[in-house]
Amino acid sequence: MAVVAGTGVKLTPMLAQYLRLKEQHRDAVLMFRLGDFYEMFFEDAERAAAILDITLTARNKQDPNPIPLCGVPFHAVDGYIQKLLAAGVKIAICEQIEDPRGAKGLVDRDVVRVITPGTVLEEESLDPRSASYLAVVAQCDDGLGLTACDLSTGEVRIMELSSTASREHGATAAAPARVAGDDALDAAAEELARLGAKELVVAPELQPMLPRLTAQAPGVFLSLAPAEWFDVAAGDAWLAASGEGAATLAAAARAALGGLRAYLRATYRGKLDHLRAPEIVRPHDTLILDQTTRRNLNLVDGGAGERRGSLLHVLDRARTPMGSRMLRRWMLAPLTSPAAIARRLDAVEVMVEDAGLRADVRAELGGMGDLERLVARVGAGSATPRDLTRLAAALARVAALEARLGGGDLLGEIAAALDPLPDLQERIGAMMVDEAPATARSGGVIRDGANAEVDELRGLTRDGKGWVAALEARERARTGITSLKVRYNRVSGYGIEVTKPNLGLVPADYVRKQTLAGAERFVTAELKEQEQKLLGAEARLAALEAALFAALVAEAGTQQRALAENARALAVLDALAALADLAHDRGYVRPVLDRGDAIVIRDGRHPVIETTLGGGAFVPNDCTLDDRQQILLITGPNMAGKSTYLRQVALICCLAQMGSFVPAAEARIGVLDRIFTRVGAADNLAAGDSTFMVEMRETANILRELGPRSLVVLDEIGRGTSTYDGIAIAWAVAEYLHDREPAAKTLFATHYYELTALARQQPRIHNFSVAVREWNDQVIFLRRIVAGPASRSYGVEVARLAGLPAAVVERARGLLATLERGELLSEDERTAVAGPATSGTQLGLFAPRPSAVETRLRAIDVARMTPLEALNELHRLVEAARGGDDDGTDGRD
Repeated sequence: MAVVAGTGVKLTPMLAQYLRLKEQHRDAVLMFRLGDFYEMFFEDAERAAAILDITLTARNKQDPNPIPLCGVPFHAVDGYIQKLLAAGVKIAICEQIEDPRGAKGLVDRDVVRVITPGTVLEEESLDPRSASYLAVVAQCDDGLGLTACDLSTGEVRIMELSSTASREHGATAAAPARVAGDDALDAAAEELARLGAKELVVAPELQPMLPRLTAQAPGVFLSLAPAEWFDVAAGDAWLAASGEGAATLAAAARAALGGLRAYLRATYRGKLDHLRAPEIVRPHDTLILDQTTRRNLNLVDGGAGERRGSLLHVLDRARTPMGSRMLRRWMLAPLTSPAAIARRLDAVEVMVEDAGLRADVRAELGGMGDLERLVARVGAGSATPRDLTRLAAALARVAALEARLGGGDLLGEIAAALDPLPDLQERIGAMMVDEAPATARSGGVIRDGANAEVDELRGLTRDGKGWVAALEARERARTGITSLKVRYNRVSGYGIEVTKPNLGLVPADYVRKQTLAGAERFVTAELKEQEQKLLGAEARLAALEAALFAALVAEAGTQQRALAENARALAVLDALAALADLAHDRGYVRPVLDRGDAIVIRDGRHPVIETTLGGGAFVPNDCTLDDRQQILLITGPNMAGKSTYLRQVALICCLAQMGSFVPAAEARIGVLDRIFTRVGAADNLAAGDSTFMVEMRETANILRELGPRSLVVLDEIGRGTSTYDGIAIAWAVAEYLHDREPAAKTLFATHYYELTALARQQPRIHNFSVAVREWNDQVIFLRRIVAGPASRSYGVEVARLAGLPAAVVERARGLLATLERGELLSEDERTAVAGPATSGTQLGLFAPRPSAVETRLRAIDVARMTPLEALNELHRLVEAARGGDDDGTDGRD
C-alpha cells in the first residue's frame, strides 16, 4: 500500500480522496463528510480541535504514524462553523455526492461550498441588525474600484474610488499601469470601515497595499483571488443583464464587479438568483462621515464596543431586522439632495401626524421577521420549511399594509411596490404543515391531504409503528419477559432487545442480531419481513417530501424579483415608521433643508444625552453658523457642556440629512457634504504615534480635505504640547479656517483664553461660552451657551469636584491667585511649578493674565448701552474691582 509522502501514513482510497480535495483547498479547513459526521485530519484536525474545544483523537492509533483526527455531528455543524468563522478560519464543506447504498466501492465526494466570513447565509451566524458585506477591490489604469455584496440579502453596490481620462473597456486588473494614488487607497479604506466589511477580496498585485487598505478595518478577513477573475467584461455582462449601463463607470469598478461574480461562483457554488441589480453609488450623493467622525459622534458605538450610548441605539425603533439595517445605512450615509431628503421627511411627517397609521404599520411590521434575508435564502435555494411558512405569513401582512398605505410620494411608492403574491401564499398554505420542522431531512413537512402518494406512504409508516407496538406487547406476553423492547437503530434496523438476566427465556425462533453491553438483540422472520416494508415506506416518504419541498422552494424562487422588492420596500417603511415613532415620543421637529450656507438651530438638544437624562432635564441651546458668523469660538470650564454642544450640532445635521426629524424647536440646515471632528485624546501606540501626533494628523487631514459645504468640529486643539506651542497651533488653525476660501462652518472649543482675541481681529470669528454661576463657594454649570468669552476656566473647581485632596486644591488656589495678580513666583515656587529653568524655559507662562474686570471691559459694547445700563455696569465693575461678590459679568459669562 502506498504512503503519504514524508509521513509514513498508509494511503487508503478514502485518504487519497481526502488529500486530493485538500490540495484544492489548502487555505481552508476541510470538513470531510463520513456518515453522520464531518471529520478533519492532520493539521486541520489539530487547528479545529483547539478552536472548537473538542477532543483531538487519531485514526489508526495502532499504526506507528497515527493520523490526527477530530469530528463534529453533521446535524449540529452550524454552531461549529460559526465558531470557526469567528476565529477567522475559511471552511470547505465536503459532502457525499452519491447515495452510499448505490455506490460501488468508495463513495464519491466533492467540496460543495467554501464558507468565509463574507459568504455566510445561515441566520444563526449573522448579526440581524448589521449587514454582512463581502468587499472586492480591483485596480485598473483608471484607479481603484470597489464592489460590496451582502450575500445574505442579495444587495450589491459598486463604487469607483478614483478615475482618469482613460477608461478603456479592455483594461484588466492583471497588469495595472500605475499604482493607485493615496487618495483612492484612503477612500477605499474609509469605505471598508464604513461598510463594516467582513471580508476583503483582492488580486495578488494589491497585496503591498493591504496595510493601507485595511488600516481602518484591522479585523477584516483577507482573501486573495487570481488576477484573471477581475475581468471588466464579466462586470459589463452583469451590468447589462441587470439593465444597468457601464459606459460612465470606471473600468476598475467594473473589474471589481467581475471579481465578485467569480469569487462567489468559486465559494458559494450554489444558485445566486437572489443577487439584485448592482446599485451604482456616487460619493457626492451622500454626506461623508469618516471613521474619526463616526467614532467621535458615537454614531454606532457608545463606547467599549457597546451599542448603548450611540445615536443608533436611540434611533433604532425598527420592528424588523431589515428596518434596523436600513436605519444604520441611512445614518452612516445621509443624503445631500434636499429633494431626496424632503421625500423621506414627507413620509415621516405623515406618520407623525397620523397616530393610527403609525400604530397599524408598526403592528403589521412587528410580525414580519427578517423577510429580506428569508427571501435571499429562497432565491439561493437554501430556504428551510420554517422559512416558507414564515414567508406565507409575511405575505399576508404585506396585503394588510398594501391596503393601509396610500397617498403619493414615498409612502405611495412603497404601497405600489408591495405585492402580496396571493397565489404563492395559497400554494404554500395548501402544501405546508402549520408547524413546520427546522429541516426537511426527516419529513413531516407536507400537509395531510396535499399529496396522495405522501398520504399513502404516511399511512404505511403510521400503521407500521402501531404494528411494532403490538408486536412488542405480544412478545412480552409470549415470552414472559416484561422488560422486552422492540428497538430501532439507523445502522442495524429493528431488533427485539432482551436484557442478559432474561436470556434464558428467549424462544428458539429468535435469531441473535447484535450484542450490547447489558443486552442482546434478536430478530424473527416476521419482524424482518415487516422491517423491509417499514423502512422502504419511510425512505420513500422522506425522499418524496424532500422533493416536494424543493419544488415548492423553486416555485417561490420564480417570484424572487417581487419578493425582493417587497423586502426592500418594507425595510424603508420600517425605517420611516421608526423615525416617526421617535419624533412623536421625543418632540422632534421637521427640519428645513436647502442649498443655503447657514445652519440655524433653535433650542437644539443632544439626542443621546437627552434620552439618557429623561424627563426634560436636558438644557437646550441655539446655534447659528452663516457667512457672518462662520466660526464659533467656545470657551468655558471642563464638564460645563462644551463638547456636548459641539456634538449635538453635528448630530442634528446628520439626523436632518438622513431624513429624520430633529431634537430642536426649529432647525434650518444648508446641506453639508462632509462633517469633520477632532474631539478627545487618544494615542496610537501600535503606529508609534503619541496623543499629540494623533491630534495633529487628524487636524491636518481636516485642513487638507475641507470642502465648500463642510462642518468642522474642533475640541481642544493643541493640548498635547507646551502651552505656547498649543496656543500658536490653535491660533493658526483658527486663522486658516477663517481665511480659507471657501470658508467652512466651524465650532471651535478651547481652554486657551488667549484665542478669544481672534474675535477682535477676524470678522467671522465670534466668542461664545458656557454660562457658570458661583454660589456659596460652589460652581454651578448652567449648560447654556451665551455670547462672549468665559471669564475664568474654573479648572481648580473642576479638580475639587473630581475629588482631588483638599490640600492639593487649596495649594492650587493659592498658586492661581499669585499668577492672576501678576506676581512673579519665587525661584523655589517657580521650580516647584515649572521644574528647573533651562535655556528653553517658557517664562511667559507666568505673565499676568487678565482679570475678570478686564475681561468684561473688553466684551462691553458701549455704543449699544443706554446711560442707565452704563451706570449699572460701572457700579458692578467697581464692586468687582474692590473684591465684592459680583464677578463683573452680570451672569452673561
